Amino acid sequence: MLSLLKKKPEAAAAAAVQPYWHPNFRNVERLPDTKVVRTSFFVNTVAIVAALVALLWFSYQAYNLHDLSRQIAEWQQQIDHDKRGSDQAIALYKKFQDASARADEIAAFGKTRPVISELLLKLGQTLPDNVAIDLFDLRDTGLTLRATVRGAPDQATGYASAYVDTLRNDPLFKARFDDISLINLNRVPQTGRQTAEILLKLKGVAKEGKKP
Repeated sequence: MLSLLKKKPEAAAAAAVQPYWHPNFRNVERLPDTKVVRTSFFVNTVAIVAALVALLWFSYQAYNLHDLSRQIAEWQQQIDHDKRGSDQAIALYKKFQDASARADEIAAFGKTRPVISELLLKLGQTLPDNVAIDLFDLRDTGLTLRATVRGAPDQATGYASAYVDTLRNDPLFKARFDDISLINLNRVPQTGRQTAEILLKLKGVAKEGKKP
């Protein structure tokens, strides 16, 4: 009995190691793909979609670049069209500035320049008996007076200095002139009298002279 039980496992093992009844000639690598949706389909689809997206993006960027170039060309054309008028306006404005500056200078000078009749009237009021005006020369820088002073040389010097002090203290001359000075005093041999030269410097002349 034991011998029969031992023979059965041995027989089963012998049957398991027996080769197939025919050889296996299948080449698995060359067998057709039996999948319903192939892997290459997904790869090709993804590649096509990516290519379409890149094409659309580049097309959109090219359109934006073309539109921007067109706008820049239009703006440049408008700038070129308006440039001539702008240049003319700038030139006219510069001429206006120059004319306005000259007008302001003339107006300022007219305000500071004294009236001749007013000066002559005041000179007649302040002129002493022993002094006679021979020359009245009003220029842009000031007023030059040349006068004959009667009297002895020492007295004539005092008369001329006193007259200069009178002009310095007069309100009208003080308001119109910065400096009043006796610049020359000479004796005339033919008459024996003294000739005095007085310079009255207008206010604002030094400041205007410093302008470029």
